[in-house]
Amino acid sequence: MRTVTRLAALTLAALALAGVPAGCLDGSSAGGGASTDTVATGPAPSGPQAIHKIRHVIMIMQENRSFDSYFGTYPGADGLPRTAGGSFAACVPNKATGHCVHPYHDRNDVNVGGPHFVNAAHAEVDNGRMNQFINQAIDNVTAPFCAANPQFPNCHFDPLHPDVMGYHTAREIPNYWRYARSYVLQDRMFEPNLGWSLTAHLFAVSAWAATCRSAYDPMSCTSNVAMAQPPKDAVPGGPAYAWTDLTYLMKRHHVSWRYYVASGHDPDCADGEMACRAPQQSPLTPSIWNPLPRFTDVTQDHQQRFIQHTERYLRAARTGTLPNVAWVVPSQRTSEHPPNPVSRGQKWVTQIIDAAMRGPDWDSTAIFVVWDDWGGFYDHVVPPRVDENGYGLRVPALVISPYARRGMIDHQTLSFDAYLKFIEDDFLGGQRLDPKTDGRPDSRPTVRETVPQLGDLTKDFDFSQQPRPPLILLPCPVGYVFRDACRA
Repeated sequence: MRTVTRLAALTLAALALAGVPAGCLDGSSAGGGASTDTVATGPAPSGPQAIHKIRHVIMIMQENRSFDSYFGTYPGADGLPRTAGGSFAACVPNKATGHCVHPYHDRNDVNVGGPHFVNAAHAEVDNGRMNQFINQAIDNVTAPFCAANPQFPNCHFDPLHPDVMGYHTAREIPNYWRYARSYVLQDRMFEPNLGWSLTAHLFAVSAWAATCRSAYDPMSCTSNVAMAQPPKDAVPGGPAYAWTDLTYLMKRHHVSWRYYVASGHDPDCADGEMACRAPQQSPLTPSIWNPLPRFTDVTQDHQQRFIQHTERYLRAARTGTLPNVAWVVPSQRTSEHPPNPVSRGQKWVTQIIDAAMRGPDWDSTAIFVVWDDWGGFYDHVVPPRVDENGYGLRVPALVISPYARRGMIDHQTLSFDAYLKFIEDDFLGGQRLDPKTDGRPDSRPTVRETVPQLGDLTKDFDFSQQPRPPLILLPCPVGYVFRDACRA
């Protein structure tokens, strides 16, 4: 069986050398076999116990892209609206010119984007009008940091050509589109809150973001998607997040986990601004992309050792020792946070996926690829409201697994809470981060995994099918327009 799987993998790898069909490069045709299937509204057809075929969940979180900026022209997806004549319907005002700007194909590898703090999110949504993306970006370049550092890359925003209205296609992100055609693309994945990187990552491990009066009292916390000051009793670098995160439940249920961090610089500013001199990040350094070291329960449970370098992930994938649950986050260089090249981020994600596909754990793995926030880029869908914290704007999201449905577009309403729900159903017997039942009550306003709007990720899988062989892709595909930059 292993020989057959390896042969299939080599065959697929050879096919990948051909790159993306030319007819799919600009998103103007439905080539590549993209499906417009939606998910079923009833229970998953293969039964509730089938989820346990997944013994390894890997969440890869990239940085700062909206759904429309990456998949706005993907065939069958809820992408950029068009008029009856085929032109783009949206035209977003630009106060620098007095005119509005339609979405356009951005053929650049490097983008500037826009501000993505909570105030920018509210301004851009503009009570459902979704029309302040350009003006927020214009305001950002007059902010104190850019005024003092006009040479900084993220301060080079051109109001005459605002790239927050740009979208990419398979020409710029061929591997992401290839994964979408081969597995599952989710076109209603919303950031869990109207906020920025730190709060998105807090939700990804705990389904909440809050400020606490005490670092040691879970009931002292109140919702805060801006995350201002740590508790008065918090020591520098010590516990600050007193509410309960998923690792607490995983320890109780003997579920293994790792949080893999790429060494380098943070991909985002520590205060959520668009431009700054990024701080260092490492497994031992708490940061906006590495929040678990500051969770009180992680410290009290002596689980800091499970926060590790991404090199340990590559070794675990190669040797078949992946944990049950893994988060994998890049550094600034390998993220897609502007002004870092899109090609370099896609290369890193492909390498992380390829490592799992080549390893002995592939047949029992589900990989979720998501972007933490919208990065100031335009998206046309108004976020649903589930509680005081969000949801936030749409972000791209992919499901990759030997059991994933082929070429499906999932139109369910989802947020990062769906990942926690999937883990809880798979490994924790359905236990939620619920103050009434989880054994460590906190003051969260909502059990996010149970809100009625939230979809069910199991519908993206067909557990009755034979595990599909891996789809090994070249990190820098032959013929890729940015191949030189990708390989640098």
